[in-house]
Amino acid sequence: MPLDPVQLATFQAVVDHGSFDAAARVLHVTPSAVSQRIKALEQVVGQVLVRRTRPCEPTDAGRPLVRLGGQVALLEREALAAARGALGGQARTRVAVVVNADSLANWFLPVLADLPDVVFELHTDDEGHTAELLRAGAVVAAVTSERTAVQGCRVTRLGAMRYLAVAAPGCHARWFADRDPADAFAAAPVVCFNRKDAVQRRFARSMTDRDTDPPTHYVPASDSLTEAIRLGLGWGLVPEAAVRQDLADGRLVALAPGRHLDVPLHWQCWRLESTVLSALTAAVRKAAAGALR
Repeated sequence: MPLDPVQLATFQAVVDHGSFDAAARVLHVTPSAVSQRIKALEQVVGQVLVRRTRPCEPTDAGRPLVRLGGQVALLEREALAAARGALGGQARTRVAVVVNADSLANWFLPVLADLPDVVFELHTDDEGHTAELLRAGAVVAAVTSERTAVQGCRVTRLGAMRYLAVAAPGCHARWFADRDPADAFAAAPVVCFNRKDAVQRRFARSMTDRDTDPPTHYVPASDSLTEAIRLGLGWGLVPEAAVRQDLADGRLVALAPGRHLDVPLHWQCWRLESTVLSALTAAVRKAAAGALR
């Protein structure tokens, strides 16, 4: 049986808003009607599609329908805006995108200004994990380090974000000056974004040829992470552009002059003939070209 568009939209509303009651309010129907539509859709598919948790989450069987529902909604909004012409000028398309925090802090925001008729819902995660939201259908596009295309998506290489290992002068003098790198990186405190953040360990291994387990501070915001390093909490890897002036002014010291770590970034988005996605991709490529290696 073909999928019922009303049932699919109801399923999308439950996932987007987290509960049957919230979906009912958005759709202006009763919670009972929402429940009946979801049960009918599950009967057509032959699988349970929604975990009745708080918030509700799609099952593995439901994830492809989340993506389909989002794609249908995007194309419907574009078609409706085109059909209305000038009368639809006040309507804006909502687009959900996931971006790694350093890109968001350093180069991605101008993309939003290039698309004034789009309402953005931005998510952040480590660049090695952003593609998970794309697989789940929760976003239409991702800035990611994953170069293999997620099913149903296009991949565009953006360039590489260059990271430098830096520390405050006092931290450098205490832990790194005149010390063997293997001993220094094993003992010196390090500042990471979160527990998914592996770039510091990768850099330390490149310097010592061994794995290290130093004391670790977690600061889940790019600007705050850089400030924590300035205050001497520990060393860390920071985007080159974010610390260029600090290095020139002596507020930070490079731990390994001439050494760096480049993280390749890619843009993955749904493979749809969509005016909004095409414009978004062009804006992302333009912004990345001026900021990435």
